[in-house]
Amino acid sequence: MNQDLMHTLEQITGEEQEILDGRTQVRKTLYTAGSDFTIDSRKMLEKGRLIDVRTHTRFIDFPRHKHNYIEIMYMCRGRTTHIINNGDRVTLETGDLLFMNQHCSHEVLPAGKDDIGINFIILPEFFDVAFDMMEEENVLSNFIISTLMRDSSQSQYLHFHVSDVLPVQNLVENMVWSLENRQLNGQKIAQTTMGLLFLQLLNYTDRIEQGKADRYASRLAMAALRYIEENYKEASLTELARRENQSVYELSRLIKAQTGFTFKELLQLKRFNKAASLLAETRLPVTDIIEAVGYDNTSYFYRRFSQKYGMSPKKYRAAHSGASPSP
Repeated sequence: MNQDLMHTLEQITGEEQEILDGRTQVRKTLYTAGSDFTIDSRKMLEKGRLIDVRTHTRFIDFPRHKHNYIEIMYMCRGRTTHIINNGDRVTLETGDLLFMNQHCSHEVLPAGKDDIGINFIILPEFFDVAFDMMEEENVLSNFIISTLMRDSSQSQYLHFHVSDVLPVQNLVENMVWSLENRQLNGQKIAQTTMGLLFLQLLNYTDRIEQGKADRYASRLAMAALRYIEENYKEASLTELARRENQSVYELSRLIKAQTGFTFKELLQLKRFNKAASLLAETRLPVTDIIEAVGYDNTSYFYRRFSQKYGMSPKKYRAAHSGASPSP
């Protein structure tokens, strides 16, 4: 990270100086006006802002709390240890990212002087631009969006081990710098940067730890989604089950339970999404596109494509590419 920016972030805050001078508890009135310890976005964000950053408070145990916003924590340097929900112990190392939705509760064990963490305080509507930038109906992006935005009491978090992924590190640093320095159009820049960050993170889903009760099931579901993304032309549930040393029945049941879709539905979603992209962005003949996405039954493809998009592939191409229909 840029040394000037790091120098700014490592400065002792007024709150931290009080702690160093003998204060033994976090001053909760800085974070909430309520009786429970739910950190209030109205205390943390200026009116009209959808995102801001602050350095994590060091030198003291930050007691169990919730947020009425989405929090992303990034470790600029050192490490922090979090006790999340009902006891999940998560240690963030330098370069790690921790995404927590509004239902997560967590405690942060005392951090030292050289443990510099950044908290992104984000209202849900901030993500509108980022989500629009992701591929429409991408099964992996939908899985991540659902984890962060799900309207339920289920606590969720995503821990990304991406310290060695340079594009991710650069994007996070750019976002911190822009917000910390109140750059002109900083919020719009941050929204676009967040979109680029999500696009990069979609390439590293193997680096995710997800906060769910059944982590093994969650890992298998994520493996299934990645398998479909990378092998949509020839993907089969039987082959995936062989790779993961699972029975076809159990893996099918698990995928449905974890994602809300069957393997066949997820595969079809990916294939038609890819076909639509190729129709809009290339001049490949429709027959070649059908083959490229894994179908050998042309009439079936035409029928299902028309059902999904309300028009034939040729008309879809004309409507989305601005060109006349191709063969």
